[in-house]
Amino acid sequence: MLRCHIYWANNSAFAHLAAPRGRRHTAARYDAAKQSGQARAICDGRVHNQFGEGRGLAPCCKDMSILLGCIADDFTGATDLANNLVRGGMRTVQTIGVPSSAMADEVDAVVVALKSRTIAAADAVAQSLAALEWLRAQGCRQFYFKYCSTFDSTALGNIGPVTEALMQALGTDFTIACPAFPENKRTVFKGYLFAGDVLLNESGMQNHPLTPMTDANLVRVLQAQSKGKVGLIDYETVARGHAAIAGRIAVLKAEGVRIAVVDAINNDDLMRMGKAFAGMPLLTAGSGVAIGLPQNFAAAGLLRESASASALPSPAGHEAIVSGSCSVATNAQVADFMRGGGAAYWLDPLKLAAGEPEVARALAWAQAVLAAGKGPLLVYSTAESHAVKAVQAALGVADAGAMVEQALAAIARGLVDAGVSRMIVAGGETSGAVVQALGVRALRIGSQIDPGVPWTATVGGKPMLLALKSGNFGTVDFFSEAFAQLH
Repeated sequence: MLRCHIYWANNSAFAHLAAPRGRRHTAARYDAAKQSGQARAICDGRVHNQFGEGRGLAPCCKDMSILLGCIADDFTGATDLANNLVRGGMRTVQTIGVPSSAMADEVDAVVVALKSRTIAAADAVAQSLAALEWLRAQGCRQFYFKYCSTFDSTALGNIGPVTEALMQALGTDFTIACPAFPENKRTVFKGYLFAGDVLLNESGMQNHPLTPMTDANLVRVLQAQSKGKVGLIDYETVARGHAAIAGRIAVLKAEGVRIAVVDAINNDDLMRMGKAFAGMPLLTAGSGVAIGLPQNFAAAGLLRESASASALPSPAGHEAIVSGSCSVATNAQVADFMRGGGAAYWLDPLKLAAGEPEVARALAWAQAVLAAGKGPLLVYSTAESHAVKAVQAALGVADAGAMVEQALAAIARGLVDAGVSRMIVAGGETSGAVVQALGVRALRIGSQIDPGVPWTATVGGKPMLLALKSGNFGTVDFFSEAFAQLH
C-alpha cells in the first residue's frame, strides 16, 4: 500500500490518509489544504507543498489517478464496455450504481452502471451527474458516457439530455456520438445505423417494447432530443485517419456543431477514431469506441501491461440462467438451450398478474432440478414480440415490465440461496433488477465469452460469477458455450 498523508501545519491538529494505489485522496482535505496554504503532503517519504492540476491530486500522486471514468445507462451495457477495456489491457471494475466511498482497488478504468436508459430524462440526467461527480472525485482523466449499440432512446431522450448535461458539467463544447460495434454487427455509415445487413429500423428494434427504433438516421434521432446542433463525421473522413478526423472536428466546431455522429464499419475505424479522441474530455458511444482508447494511455506511458487483467476466481456451485429479454437473439438462445435438453421453466406474466405464486413454483422446480444434478437450468420470461404485445395490452407496458423484472430478481435471489454461484442473466433491465436484488455493489471484469459479454466476479460479499448479457448479444449457443468456458 502506498501511504499518502496530509498534514495541516497546525500544532493542534493533523490528519492523514492511507490510500491504496489507484485511489485518489479525499478531495475536501486537499482542496482545503490547497486554498489555505497551511498544509503539506508526504507521499512515501517525499514532501511537497504544491498541489497538482485536477481536484486534489498532489504532483507525486498523478500516476495514481484512474485513467478512464465511464457512465453506462444500463448494467449489461456497462459490462460490455468494461469487457472491451479489459481486452485492451486495462484493469477494470464495474460498480453497481454510484459508490458511497472512494475506489479502493488498483484499477485503470471504472464503469459506473446505472439503470437510467428508460427512466424519465430528468432522472437520468440527475443520476448521470451524480456518477460524474464521483468519478471526478477519483481523479479520472477522461470520461465516457456509454449507451446501447442500437441507440435505444426516444424523442425525449435519454441520450441527448444526458450528453448535454455531462458536457455542461465538464465545461466542454464538443463531443462525439458513435454506437458502432462492428464485432457485433453494429455499424454506422453516412450517419445511418445498421444491425447486420439491415437498417436499424428493419432489424426488429422497431418492435422494442420500451424504445422502439423506427429511424436509423442517427443525426436526425439525436437532433430530436438535443438542444445543440448535431453534425456528422462521415466514413470518408474516418478512413483518412486521425488527423483528418481532428480536422473535421475543427470545421464542425466552427459551424456551431456540439455533437457529431461518427461513421465506423470496422475495428480499424475505431482505432483511428481512438487516436483522434485522445484529448477529448467526454466521449459518448456504445462499447466499440472503447477499443481505440487503451492505445492512447499506453502511448502516454500511463498504462502498465497487466497479464492478469481478466483473471477471476472460480467459486464452486450450481449454474443457472435467468432470462427476461425478448430480443430476437435471446429468443433464439432460449430455443437452442431447450433443444439441447436443458431444463427450463417459463414464467407466465399473466399468472403473475393474477396473483398466482409463480415465483415459489419456479424456485420449487429449480430446487428439484439442482437436487437431481441436472443443471444448468433456465428460468425465462422471454417470448416472441406478438406475445409480449399481448401481455402489454392486458397489463400495460410499464406495469408488465416491472412485474416480470421483480419476479425474475426474486427468483435469482432464491437460486443463489439454493447454491447457484455461476449465473447468466439475459437482458439489460433484467440484469439491473437481478444485481440489485443480490446486493452486488461491484464486479471485476474477466474474459470475454462473446463480443460484448464477459464473465465477471462479484467484489465483496458472497463469491459469484455473473455474465450479464445484453438481449441482442451472443451467438445462438451462447448459454452452453458460456458455461463450457468455465470447465
